[in-house]
Amino acid sequence: MLNQERNTMYRNSIFNLVLIFLLGSFLLACKPLELGSNRAIQDLPKHFNQVNDSSAVNLVNWRTFFEDSVLVNLIETALKNNYRLLSGAQKIEIAQAELHLNKGLLFPNISASIMPAQRKFGLYTMDGAGNASTFMTPGQIVPTHLPDFFMGFQTSWEADVWGKLRNRKKASVLKYMASKDGLNLLNTQLIAEVANAYYGLLALDTELDIVRTASSIQKEAYEIIKIQKEAAAATELAVKQFEAQYLNSLALEVEVKQQIIVQENFIHALLGRYPQEMPRDKALFLNNKEQLLISGVPSDLLKNRPDLREAALQVEAAKLNVKAANAAFYPSFAINGTVGFQAFSTQYLFLNPASFAYALIGNLTAPLINRSAIKSQFKIANANQLEALYNYQKAILDAYVEVNNELAAIKNLAEIHQHKSNEVNALVQATEIAKDLYMTGSANYLEVLIAQNSSLKARIELVEVRKKQLQTRVNVYKALGGGWK
Repeated sequence: MLNQERNTMYRNSIFNLVLIFLLGSFLLACKPLELGSNRAIQDLPKHFNQVNDSSAVNLVNWRTFFEDSVLVNLIETALKNNYRLLSGAQKIEIAQAELHLNKGLLFPNISASIMPAQRKFGLYTMDGAGNASTFMTPGQIVPTHLPDFFMGFQTSWEADVWGKLRNRKKASVLKYMASKDGLNLLNTQLIAEVANAYYGLLALDTELDIVRTASSIQKEAYEIIKIQKEAAAATELAVKQFEAQYLNSLALEVEVKQQIIVQENFIHALLGRYPQEMPRDKALFLNNKEQLLISGVPSDLLKNRPDLREAALQVEAAKLNVKAANAAFYPSFAINGTVGFQAFSTQYLFLNPASFAYALIGNLTAPLINRSAIKSQFKIANANQLEALYNYQKAILDAYVEVNNELAAIKNLAEIHQHKSNEVNALVQATEIAKDLYMTGSANYLEVLIAQNSSLKARIELVEVRKKQLQTRVNVYKALGGGWK
């Protein structure tokens, strides 16, 4: 009797030790990892270096911002047909599908099921031995090969106790919103790209007019110098020099024409169409009197720029993914169930209540063997969170620098344009004076040629400055977050 009690106590001790071990392993498996340290985001400066005002940004719609109706029509076409934009729109569809997927995981999964089966249990098993002596119907022993038919419903549901599924759903919502801001960013970039390409085309048109005018003047000078040579008032060297300058201007004219073709085709590609005639108003290129945009405080960038909005949403989504990965360390509770009709023969399948069957199984699990895989998933999620945070910080810094550079460019290009305009006026006058002096014998032909070349070069440079002014205005509008609303 005493030995029996000792054996019982021994078995109870072993059982308690095993139970404590399993419980300790269970709790250890549920211990989450510590989050990685997040680097604090640097505060934006209180104002842009190039502007002293601190008024709020008030960006008008791009249709109002651009005064050229031809340009507005080109942009509208690009927003409808640009393949890069159409491709970017599919990211929204992907994000929306992921959102619906993670929403669905919060609800039970119910499916209809029809399961015919054929079973054979080993004779030396509990089922086989029991079946060998059990009557299935009066006078009929359960056969060795047993049919089994089931028709009903199956369900499975994981209780979201720790918020794993809810955080994944919230992260999907943020990703969906970020994808929409990503498309807004493509809109902004495309509008700016079309506008800048259009202004580049107008600049080439203006350059072509300047070169053609110069060619006409040089041809006239060439004809005059030939007459002077015949009258022994000029040398053959002077004739060849004027001829060479005239031929150079003709070659330059062809070169500009080729650049115009390339630029037109580039715009057509942005518009998602094959090359065709492109009307434009060259007069607006020189007559457009743009106004400096209200710059506003740098913090307004966070509200207006779609790339910063997208980056901020990605940071929040990454944080939620970390929480979801962290919840994987805790026990998960799932419920599986079936309900329907089950019988060994189809003729008895729908007999109620004899064939009615159901099962309800609760399952509480915690990771033990695969804990290293969960750790890796958590580390990946945490690293993605830090990467998103650094990308957000970089996007803010890049945005501030971009706006600062473009605002400085507007100011400096205005000064450059003024100086270049004065230079062109001076060189035009110098060219006329050189021609008059040459006609009176007070200057040689080289001085006339130099004056003409300098004047042509300065006028083309002035056109280039004007193009940069218009493009910089567009860049400021884009950099401040305009163009997508």
